[in-house]
Amino acid sequence: MNQQKAILLVSFGTSYIESKEKTIDKMVADVMNAFPDYTIYQAWTSKVIIHILQKRDHIHIPTIEEAMTQIWADGITDLIVQPTHLINGLENDAMKETILSMASEELTVRFGTPLLTSTEDNHLVLDAVMKEFADIPQEDALVFMGHGTTHYVNSVYAALDYTLKDMGYTHAFMGTVEAYPDLDVLIRQVGRVHPKRVHLAPFLLVAGDHANNDMAGDKEDSWKSRFEAAGYEVICHIKGLGECESIRKIYLEHLKNAEAET
Repeated sequence: MNQQKAILLVSFGTSYIESKEKTIDKMVADVMNAFPDYTIYQAWTSKVIIHILQKRDHIHIPTIEEAMTQIWADGITDLIVQPTHLINGLENDAMKETILSMASEELTVRFGTPLLTSTEDNHLVLDAVMKEFADIPQEDALVFMGHGTTHYVNSVYAALDYTLKDMGYTHAFMGTVEAYPDLDVLIRQVGRVHPKRVHLAPFLLVAGDHANNDMAGDKEDSWKSRFEAAGYEVICHIKGLGECESIRKIYLEHLKNAEAET
């Protein structure tokens, strides 16, 4: 049997079309350009978001199960799965479990790693992100909103905050919307440096619901409203990590490392 090689990109997904085009779609294009000898597939894990896009925009994104069924039908024998997840958390574990349950001896499966897998990854990602915000004045604070998880890997966010300080970014802070460090912690920490203004930015692949509503929304409990209530002028930057070419290149390196595995 001739070897048929493929790459499956797996994302959580987003209902924000513009952000999809700036992030996930660019990831797909980058992978197509970097791996011309591979057939490229993609799948999203959020069935809710898949349903929204199908009903509202008539755009169909396969689930993992649908993508794997197509991969089998196409006779693929060598598959590399690259998640666009940030961390090795619950979503990544579930994705691996689903794919491995559909694999067999006829299909060799290798997995690339999420964005933040090693200490080196942490430094590379933070260096790339901070270059995107190089114009923010030293007297201002820069606060990142990560997602957060109940998985033990959530400790990476506190490690990222510590790493920012170690890299010399004493006015930059890392928090999460659903875990620790949370917003209350961030407001206390920011208060200790007495910034002139507070800049908020999503530490998420796409600038979707969390970025537009939980972070930058006008409700009383949004991060923007809470920092304003604490007396700060707030500037929101609605830009997903996937819009940064340097970030996408890190994913490509992870994919190349998976390809090199034997």
